[in-house]
Amino acid sequence: MAKILLNGCKGRMGQAIIEAAKDAGEEIAFKTDMGDNPEEFIKDCDVAIDFSFRDAIPKLAELCAKYKKPLVIGTTGHTPEQRQQILNSAKDIAVVWAGNYSIGVNLLNYLTKIAAQILPASYDIEIVEMHHHFKKDAPSGTADKLIKIAQEARGIKDEEVVYGRKGLVGERAQNEIGVHSLRGGSVVGDHTVIFAADGERLELTHKAADRKIFANGALRAAKWIEGKPAGLYGMEDVLNLK
Repeated sequence: MAKILLNGCKGRMGQAIIEAAKDAGEEIAFKTDMGDNPEEFIKDCDVAIDFSFRDAIPKLAELCAKYKKPLVIGTTGHTPEQRQQILNSAKDIAVVWAGNYSIGVNLLNYLTKIAAQILPASYDIEIVEMHHHFKKDAPSGTADKLIKIAQEARGIKDEEVVYGRKGLVGERAQNEIGVHSLRGGSVVGDHTVIFAADGERLELTHKAADRKIFANGALRAAKWIEGKPAGLYGMEDVLNLK
């Protein structure tokens, strides 16, 4: 049984992972949070999982690279500089980095790719996500992933992605992606990708009701990553969706 280091153990996702690990018979051998120094534990773990805060990830990734420990990252909203630091560490260790660890959401990603490739440009793309009022970044990491999937499939540029609309914005351009972030209550995470054409509309939706689905996915990624070559991986690799 792999010995897991969990950074961010006191947060909502950290607590969900601890509970999911108990149910699955997995061992969270080391638990750290804000203010703790994970270095004293990393050398004795087999894999690290982080669901803490974006500012903590680059240092943790550096420590994992130092001790050659694989890392599963679940936080989002990193700056370009932080992202580059993490990518540098991934040259030396295996890193699974995903904005969402739900198996259902990753299937949503896959279906969005297929739909965007098959449906012609006359099908307008709009992405809507909703989360609890505590969430700090917008759009969510999951929505950002969906945006990039649709962009790549359609050849849509970054400047053609529209985040919300207000005022006399004119007619909708055919080659744009509209993105809308809703916040309120205790919503765990809802994501919908809309393909709208004259006469019909296709909607792909995933709704999360319990953080346990993300926790189970993160534990699955931690089990999968053991022994993998250095590099950056996603849940599509874990689930063999590529």
